[in-house]
Amino acid sequence: MSWSDAFPRGRTAVVGASTFGLGLCPGYSALEMAAEAGYRALDDAGLTIAAVDGLFVALPDDHLGGLAMAEYFGITPAIVDNNRTGGSSFLCHSIHAALALDAGLIDVALITYGSNQRSNAGKLVSALRASPYETPHGARMPVGGYALAAARHMHDFGTTREDFANVALSARKWAQKNPEAFARDDTTIKALLAARMVSTPLSVSDCCLVTDGAAAVVMTRMDRARSTRAPIPLLGGAATVTHKEIAAMPDLTTTGAAISGPRAMAAARIGPGDVDMVQLYDAFTINTILFLEDLGFCPKGEGGRFVSSGAIAPGGTLPVNTNGGGLSCNHPGMYGLFTMVEAVRQLRGEAGERQVPGTEIAVSHGNGGVLSSQATLIFGTEATL
Repeated sequence: MSWSDAFPRGRTAVVGASTFGLGLCPGYSALEMAAEAGYRALDDAGLTIAAVDGLFVALPDDHLGGLAMAEYFGITPAIVDNNRTGGSSFLCHSIHAALALDAGLIDVALITYGSNQRSNAGKLVSALRASPYETPHGARMPVGGYALAAARHMHDFGTTREDFANVALSARKWAQKNPEAFARDDTTIKALLAARMVSTPLSVSDCCLVTDGAAAVVMTRMDRARSTRAPIPLLGGAATVTHKEIAAMPDLTTTGAAISGPRAMAAARIGPGDVDMVQLYDAFTINTILFLEDLGFCPKGEGGRFVSSGAIAPGGTLPVNTNGGGLSCNHPGMYGLFTMVEAVRQLRGEAGERQVPGTEIAVSHGNGGVLSSQATLIFGTEATL
């Protein structure tokens, strides 16, 4: 049986979604922030913590965070998953949750994350460890790995730093429509190109924010979901891992999204042309370009020109990162769960000034490590079932 045949298309749904403490949230631990986001998502779903029998979490400072979170909530879930694939963890969790829900192993899944990275003086506890192959060369990681991918894309396809700057400018324009976004001040291509270089060709303006923040979603089976106020069905999902260290990446200009994206879309029975918007893990500007290509929204090598055409900005043909993304909304260490929350809000029509009218299908895509782990989800409205 193929993945697309086995995936429970539309049989599970997100019924609650929330964020908490975006930007700066002093006085909270990462666990407390994740718990608060979880409570808010459950309230959004009209449920209580007692209903949760599937708990999915990956905290930045506790590799046994699933145990700590269950203890904090005072629950004894049937399934606890704190699998870590970096920022893609939570999209992988949602796939695992969908399979467990569809099998009847659990009834309500809570996926949550929190980080006090900024208020803790920028101290992110990272799963990335020194590499015997890369560390001796003095590369600053993870930015150095993404810089290698950016430089290779420039060499192979003529992509420019102006193209990268247009990714950042688009994110900022969306953020200015989002009251939750951390960076909302005006900027220009000239100012973005003049930013301090971090790892050539990536400057500060090409790198994600360092913020606090928490997010959570609640999932259940669609038969139960219909009793909630605004269920958002999960139409498809897939994930893959291609490497850990950037030195082992098979091709610096092609990511695992070229595998997870088509597989997820096949499960959802859609193609790129059916998608109304995309929420991408934009830890660096090169990510947006690579993922748009690999997910099939533009040909390989055309990503730079695609973003510079204005296609992904407000008013463009393919809205991308409508909350401002990791570049301008928030990035508390791992951003993947926030792509899911924004997709849900858009599909519910709850995105305020940044709402994209007529949105029926949204892609949420997560990235972990140094372009190492890729996970793609396809969400739709009930009309897409």
